[in-house]
Amino acid sequence: MNCWEGRAQEPNYKGRFRSPMSVDIPQGRDLNVVRVHRRWGMVNIPKVGRVRFRWTNDLPVGKRADKENRITGARLVKDALGWHIAFRIQTLERAPEPHQGPQVGIDAGVNIPLALSNKDHQDHGRPPRLPNGDCDRDKWLTPKEKAKLLKLERQAAHRKTFRQRGEKTSKRLQHTYDQINQLRAKATRRALDWQHQTTTYLARTYGVLVVEQLNILGMTRSPAPKPDPGQQGAFLRNGAKAKAGLNRSIAQEAWGRTVTMLAYKTARYGGRLVKIPAPHTSQRCSACGFTTPGNRDSQELFVCKNPDCGWTANADWNAARNILHLYRIGHIIVEVPAAGRRGRRAGKTVKPAAAR
Repeated sequence: MNCWEGRAQEPNYKGRFRSPMSVDIPQGRDLNVVRVHRRWGMVNIPKVGRVRFRWTNDLPVGKRADKENRITGARLVKDALGWHIAFRIQTLERAPEPHQGPQVGIDAGVNIPLALSNKDHQDHGRPPRLPNGDCDRDKWLTPKEKAKLLKLERQAAHRKTFRQRGEKTSKRLQHTYDQINQLRAKATRRALDWQHQTTTYLARTYGVLVVEQLNILGMTRSPAPKPDPGQQGAFLRNGAKAKAGLNRSIAQEAWGRTVTMLAYKTARYGGRLVKIPAPHTSQRCSACGFTTPGNRDSQELFVCKNPDCGWTANADWNAARNILHLYRIGHIIVEVPAAGRRGRRAGKTVKPAAAR
C-alpha cells in the first residue's frame, strides 16, 4: 500500500541465503524500552518477550520522551555476528549555524583512501600491495585472524570435496562457513567504523567539502573482449584479471557510501558538500595548469610534462588540488542536499496525512 501510494519504494528481491534475516517492529509503543544500567537495556519484542541489549547510544526513554523526541519503531537484524536491534527515532533538532571552517578538495583513491588538498590525508594503514598489484582483501584483520581465516578456508575446501552433488551441506562444513562469515563480518564492521569516524572528523573540521562526480558502476565494469584478427572466433587477452583486482579494491573502499555519510554529516554540522566534474582532474598539473595524459607516470606519481614546470607530487594529492580549483572557479555540478541521494520514486509527491 505504501508503495502504491508513493510513500515508499517498491520491495526489492531478497535472497534466502544472501540477504540478512530481519524483523521489523513498526510500533514504538510496543517496545517499552527500559535502561537497566549504564551498559545494558531491556526491550519488549512482540511474541518473544523481554530481551536484553547492549546500550550504545542515548535513546529518548522515560522522562526524556515526548511527542517531538520519541522512539517510533525498531528492526531486528541477524548477521554473522548475531542478533542486533536498531531503533528508529523521531527527533526535532535545531538548524545548525553555518560552518566557518576552511574549504578542502577530496580525491577518493585506492592508494590513499581520501586524499585532501591540504595534505590532511585520511588513511587506514594500508598494507603493502600484493605481487599481482592487487590489495589485501583482509586488510582489516590482524595477522592472527588472517592465519585463522586461511586455515578455515582450506578446511572448507577440503570438506567440500566429500559432498556429492545435490547432497545437503553437513553440519561440520556449515560450522566452518559460519566461522568464515564471522571473520568477514568483523572486517566489514571495522571498515564501516573507520568510515564513520573519518567522515565525522571531516564534517566537523571543514566548512566546504568538494568531491568528484564519479561513475562508480562504469569504473568497475569489466572490459569487453577484443576479437583476434588472425584467428576467426578467437579473442585476445584484455586484462580482465588485472581489472578484476582493481574493481575489488574500488569496491572495498565504498566511495559511494563515503559520499552518502558526508552528505548528512555536513548538513548536521552546518557545512556544504559539493560535487564537481571528474574528467582530467588526475591529468592536470595543479601548479601550472598543463593537462595531458602523460603527466601521470604511475598510479602514485604525478610528473608535469611541461618543460617550464616539471612539478612532481603525489598523484592523489594533485587531483585533490585540482578538485578544489574547479570549485573555486565555479565548475559545480550539484550541491548535495542533506537527504543524500534521491530515490527512484523520490520525485513523486506524498499525500498529506489527512488525505491518506
